[in-house]
Amino acid sequence: MEPVMMMRSWQGHSNQTLVDMVPPEMLPFVDAHWYQFPPMNPLWHGILGFVIGLLGFISWAGNGVVIYVFLCTKSLRTPSNLLVVNLAFSDFLMMVAMCPLMLVNCYYETWVFGPLMCQLYGYAGSLFGCTSIWTMVTIAMDRYNVIVKGLAGQPLTIKKALLWISVVWVHAIVWTTLPMVGWNRYVPEGNMTACGTDYLTKDWFHKSYILVYSVFCYWLPLATIIYSYTFIVQAVAAHEKTMREQAKKMNVASLRSAEAQNTSAECKLAKIALMTISLWFMAWTPYLIINFSGIFETMTISPLVTIWGSVFRKANAVYNPIVYGISHPKYRVALNEKLPFLVCGGSSDSTSEASSTTTTEDKPSS
Repeated sequence: MEPVMMMRSWQGHSNQTLVDMVPPEMLPFVDAHWYQFPPMNPLWHGILGFVIGLLGFISWAGNGVVIYVFLCTKSLRTPSNLLVVNLAFSDFLMMVAMCPLMLVNCYYETWVFGPLMCQLYGYAGSLFGCTSIWTMVTIAMDRYNVIVKGLAGQPLTIKKALLWISVVWVHAIVWTTLPMVGWNRYVPEGNMTACGTDYLTKDWFHKSYILVYSVFCYWLPLATIIYSYTFIVQAVAAHEKTMREQAKKMNVASLRSAEAQNTSAECKLAKIALMTISLWFMAWTPYLIINFSGIFETMTISPLVTIWGSVFRKANAVYNPIVYGISHPKYRVALNEKLPFLVCGGSSDSTSEASSTTTTEDKPSS
């Protein structure tokens, strides 16, 4: 127990474990794996509390502003932007459900809300995370339809967008409800201040949930997005090559026709979506690795690594409003009108760019 004594020397305790502070009613849900670790330095709980509190505030403010601006600006109430609003709504709810509870737990240095809230906490994180990624899949599919198929593709309508959103939510609800009814379960993890799916169980029936869930809520979305953006990049590259060849034939430096402006705007929106999706996968991949490490026992999962993986996946709820706020010209114009104190320069440029650019999101659909 020498490492334990060294790690707890600041408090003068030894022979203690991470689980000692867990309330008795939570002990049946704590895996034996966590008993091998000493209590964490209280400083880590303070740092985690500060980080999750900061992420929560930024997410509430950022996603709240996105929802407000998109819904209150008539020109932004398009089928494609409904998907953006759904993404912001899901991210907003994730931090509403998870940030306050984890903040309190960091103060008490363990889970203090009981088994039921632990299950609901894990359920909420899985539900809103799955909803976010599949919403991003629909955004990628919409960009694919607009840029790759062009006039041959059927335009996204309000009705179709609402159908997509409904399917995304139902799909997420089904998968995240299964652990509540016996296929796997939601349990305390890491430093015992958060709850998630049980990836440390030795029962392959429960391990199979993690594997199947990862297929439908990670690998399949990833494959769909890669497929969509591969063809998007190819279509954009082909178009740019055609434009350069046309300009060369006309003995001009470039072509700035309405079509070129339109394609430029579409490509910009595709880059925004791709950036958002990339950030999402960077946030969730470490947590997937932690889950797989628990299932296949490929490495020892420490409380600190686990809880930071959990916090890192929550950070994806912060990225989206920042990306759209910086990169979406029409959103910046609307933000300048509704909440001008939040616009950091460049409003005039954004206004001229948005007014001179017609995207497919502004085309009428039925």
